[in-house]
Amino acid sequence: MPLPEQVFAPYQITAPLGAGGMGEFFRARDTRLNRDVAVKVLPKDFVADANRLRRFEQEAKTLATLNHPNILTIYDAGLHEGAPYLVSELLEGKTLRDETNGGALPNSFDGSQRMQQGYQSKDCAGNNEISLHNRCVRF
Repeated sequence: MPLPEQVFAPYQITAPLGAGGMGEFFRARDTRLNRDVAVKVLPKDFVADANRLRRFEQEAKTLATLNHPNILTIYDAGLHEGAPYLVSELLEGKTLRDETNGGALPNSFDGSQRMQQGYQSKDCAGNNEISLHNRCVRF
């Protein structure tokens, strides 16, 4: 796992954001464009798992093809010391899990229509994995 202040390609890791089944997430500074970004890294332990590696690569390709105001933008992808990574815009705020306290979305939830539009865009592109703890969808 990269450590804060570690330089990761042109990205300087500044803080951990979290971890999930498909990667570890970090806040980083893009030293070329002087902006904050999110970096998702597939841990080295997972690189040997052909299924996880395939899913990680498919996620990168799918997200890179999307252009929707409710889905984050992918800026970069590559390998660092044998571990694949994605770089995206950094979305600030709560996760869907935080917003719903881990429960169902209320009918009056402000972002439900925008989330549905974003989900449909991802679904049409062949990737239907939006989880409660990520920030891929804007509200």
